[in-house]
Amino acid sequence: MQGLLAVSLLTISNVFMTFAWYGHLKFKGAPIWQAILISWLIAFLEYCFQVPANRIGSYEFSAAQLKIIQEVITLLVFSGFSILYLKEQFRWNYLVAFALVIGAVVAVFAGGNTTPQMQTNVASHEH
Repeated sequence: MQGLLAVSLLTISNVFMTFAWYGHLKFKGAPIWQAILISWLIAFLEYCFQVPANRIGSYEFSAAQLKIIQEVITLLVFSGFSILYLKEQFRWNYLVAFALVIGAVVAVFAGGNTTPQMQTNVASHEH
């Protein structure tokens, strides 16, 4: 259950992050200071979801697993954003690159799940 909540919060945070980082590209005529200020305010909302997502997720996933989950979510959110909001074309080489990232997911999860609590418990039993 904590894993699903963490993934949900990561997804919400990535929507905010994507708008903070790339939303201003539709408004290139606006002064850069406005883009920075608005992006910073949006990024604050992103952190309000990202930090709890990582805290909650750390009970079920390792930090590396959380990071790779976040990267996959970022690619999915950004793909939709670039097509729907920025009106950019999705190209075949993007799909290949995303497939390679999915390979990274498989590699990170192939080693099993050793959360910090599991590592601490193992270390305390060794003494």
